[in-house]
Amino acid sequence: MPIRPSTAALALRRRRQGRIAPPRSTSPSAGWAVAEVEAALAVPADLSAAAFFDVDNTMMQGASIYYFARGLAKRRYFTSGDLVRFAYQQARFRLLASEHAGTVAGAKSAALAFIAGWKVDDMSRLCEEIFDELMADRIWSGTRALAQLHLDAGQRVWLVTAAPVELGRIIAQRLGLTGAIGTVAEIQDDVYTGRLVGDLMHGPEKAAAITALASVEGLDLSLCSAYSDSVNDTPMLSTVGNAVAVNPDPALRREARRRGWEIRDFRTGRKAAKIAIPAALATGAILGGVATAAALRRRRAVSRVQLR
Repeated sequence: MPIRPSTAALALRRRRQGRIAPPRSTSPSAGWAVAEVEAALAVPADLSAAAFFDVDNTMMQGASIYYFARGLAKRRYFTSGDLVRFAYQQARFRLLASEHAGTVAGAKSAALAFIAGWKVDDMSRLCEEIFDELMADRIWSGTRALAQLHLDAGQRVWLVTAAPVELGRIIAQRLGLTGAIGTVAEIQDDVYTGRLVGDLMHGPEKAAAITALASVEGLDLSLCSAYSDSVNDTPMLSTVGNAVAVNPDPALRREARRRGWEIRDFRTGRKAAKIAIPAALATGAILGGVATAAALRRRRAVSRVQLR
């Protein structure tokens, strides 16, 4: 059942947006009264429930890591040709990942190798720049509205993504959400080693991460909600009491119908055609492709030096 903001939440939002001017304080007691009214209007935190949103093609049109790669190519971290190869590898990953565990394992081994040697501050800066430049306009307004309904109900809202957690965190911050769960890169002395901490945040790992967070935060998973477009996220959707298929792929649409899950589709034929390529990109393979391209470029550079 859709979550609807309370009258108090709507009143508070209108005041914050300047639609209702705050009452003027003419005395200390009036000032205290205003504070009491604002406290009464605030939505009490719901500590028992939260919402979890996949990012790629659920919160955002296409794949976040694809846009991140585009931003890096624009900044000459690698070439446009590399980007085309990443797209092919990502599409293959999307088709095979649910059936071939080795594809995901292979992606994990090279997932974040391309950021080896990067400083943490530089990674955060690039994530912010590239989100504002390429991702902000690709947020699904319908999915963002769903997230806002949970916020208005006093619930926390987390993004859950296979992309680097730093990128997920920036997206969450820009959208005013609680935070992000994502793939974690190892850091030593404020520099990325290129290795992962734990597993790629994909498939069953998302469900495990949500379960762990619920244990720490005291959440009742039967009262929580999860949103995704991919059948690969069936474990995550099955973990909560309210599962919603958003812009679902054919396999997830069938699974949602079989299980009686709600389906929300914010796409049109024209928009779906425009984003067909990036939407087909899944994070593991593109990260592996980035790593491969980076390694090839390093080898070419070494070869040129050796020939001189």
